[in-house]
Amino acid sequence: MTTSPSDLTPRRRPTRTISLGKVAMGGAHPVRVQSMTNTDTRDAEATLAQVARLAEAGCEFVRLAVPDETSAAVLPQIQAAAPVPLIADIHFDHRLALRALEAGLQGLRINPGNIGAKANVDRVVDAAKAHGACIRIGVNGGSLEKELLRQYGGATPEAMVASALGHAALLEQRGFDNFKISLKSSSVPRTVAAYRLLAEKLDCPLHIGITEAGTLLRGAVKSGVGLGILLWEGLGDTLRVSLTADPVLEVRAAWEILRSLGLRQRGPEIISCPTCGRTEIDLQDLAEEVERRLDGVTEVFTVAVMGCVVNGPGEAREADIGLAGGRDCGLIFRRGEILRKVRGRDDLLPEFLRELDAFLAERRATRTLNPEP
Repeated sequence: MTTSPSDLTPRRRPTRTISLGKVAMGGAHPVRVQSMTNTDTRDAEATLAQVARLAEAGCEFVRLAVPDETSAAVLPQIQAAAPVPLIADIHFDHRLALRALEAGLQGLRINPGNIGAKANVDRVVDAAKAHGACIRIGVNGGSLEKELLRQYGGATPEAMVASALGHAALLEQRGFDNFKISLKSSSVPRTVAAYRLLAEKLDCPLHIGITEAGTLLRGAVKSGVGLGILLWEGLGDTLRVSLTADPVLEVRAAWEILRSLGLRQRGPEIISCPTCGRTEIDLQDLAEEVERRLDGVTEVFTVAVMGCVVNGPGEAREADIGLAGGRDCGLIFRRGEILRKVRGRDDLLPEFLRELDAFLAERRATRTLNPEP
């Protein structure tokens, strides 16, 4: 039995389409990448600087914490200069949600159950309608309603889904359907099970993530496993990789997860071998320097940095450009064809970087002459 190309790409779960400002999500739209600032929102300058860095890294919308009136007061200033749509993260005080919408923010992340009486929910939904804003119902396994914890015996997937359905009903009863739902837990199995259950009950887009995933390595691994499972099953229309780290790294990790499943591409893919006893060059430094040189490049292509001739042009023949190291020398190749041999360890990296710059210049010249339709 032959594997078809369609078997190698996740089949997206059909959902209705919603919008956050000019960014559409769900339906046939690509999985969107988001992150959250970790600056003090009251410091508008620092927050805007971080939003700009996130946008440059490929973040398509950014969430901001709005915990008090002081932070709400600077939202118009932040919104006016933001390069991507913004989402206000609101808890407990529905008036802050109203202030965020008045400031022009295109999205809210709320838990309808913790902003007070139904009248407060009405005010927020009416304001979201009037401003054309999107709402994310954010259910977190660590903050479920007490009655649901009692009913289900803890923060089970079923309890999380029951919470989400109850909150969704509050919005739907008010004729509001421009919303998505997240069901986050620090447990990968619990999170996956909850999303599977919810996907059987509603057609709204899903925002996926593993909350409190951890520091850079642990959090990226945990998120990669959880989000990878969900995305492969077609679940997830927007995502955040939650890391105890610079949020720009969240965005980079998100793109790598999407790239690994063939869902989206942005920037070059760098492949490098894990090294072994045959390796006779400092491959780690080489690979890291190539990665640094390509930081910020958005063109899509593949670069191979290989440690020996065994893993060189042969195994990396599909790479657009690459190098393979050897004893006191190295090979530079394109699409499996050797361009030249470089002698001397000290010359290999500079020569390869020059070849890489020439490759990029050719790519950009071709793109200028033949722009995409």
